[in-house]
Amino acid sequence: MDSALTLIGLPIALGVIMLGLGLGLTTEDFRRVAQHPRAAVIALVCQVLVLPALCFGLVLAFDLAPELAVGMMLLAASPGGTTANLFSHLFGGHVALNITLTAINSVLAVFTLPILVNLSAAYFLPDGRSIGLQFDKVLQVFAIVLVPVALGMLIRARAPQVAERLNRPVRVLSVVVLVAVIAGAVLGERENIADYFVSVGLAVLAFNLLSLAIGYGVPRLAGVERSAATAAGFEIGIHNSTLAITIALSPALLNSTQMAIPGAVYGIVMFFTAAAFGYLVNRVGARAATTVTT
Repeated sequence: MDSALTLIGLPIALGVIMLGLGLGLTTEDFRRVAQHPRAAVIALVCQVLVLPALCFGLVLAFDLAPELAVGMMLLAASPGGTTANLFSHLFGGHVALNITLTAINSVLAVFTLPILVNLSAAYFLPDGRSIGLQFDKVLQVFAIVLVPVALGMLIRARAPQVAERLNRPVRVLSVVVLVAVIAGAVLGERENIADYFVSVGLAVLAFNLLSLAIGYGVPRLAGVERSAATAAGFEIGIHNSTLAITIALSPALLNSTQMAIPGAVYGIVMFFTAAAFGYLVNRVGARAATTVTT
């Protein structure tokens, strides 16, 4: 789970993908986010308050071992990852909203993640391990998300024809990279996958599915339009498992392989559940559009 693919290859690959996302964005997209803040506010409330409470309930319901319980709470406290932006891009979500939420969540996580993990450690663990504020990790998220996107937007603004020609090939490349990452993650952990899933698989799957459902369902119930709700669903439903794994494994932080297991399982499961979620949302949206037309 701490292989070069996970800790180095994946961030680099996602950085390239984020460049492709930037090719399809303009400053007007971000202005629309500011003009319609309801989706952003609802998503942030769900991310910061609802999901940790949901995760805590699942941890108790599944009666997880103490270190696995803290690992689950660490996962719930982690902000949305760049993979959420990719899935939103592929399935018609409001990508500018995703990028905005990822940036805001990353800043909030500097404060909320240590607080939540420290409270969880104090509750579940006898030795009450703690972590500090992870400014360097937040800077990494900003670098992976904002720098390539800004470069892509610059290309679109200065050379729109080039950006248009690159848009479709980059979408195809994004899918190829995503499949390669899934295959690499599964192959790299093939000897341990069975044990991981037995120990925490059902809890992780339940948390992931409920996160996606809440992320999409709550905004829709509040009247948010479908593309923004789709973006919120991916942002809330896909956490930064690489960040959670890194914090759990780091000798200077939690230094626990057990705490990294929920993030490792989640990092595999989320690709399949997110793809199914995107397909389902698009299918429902297409059916609704057909009904309105007829």
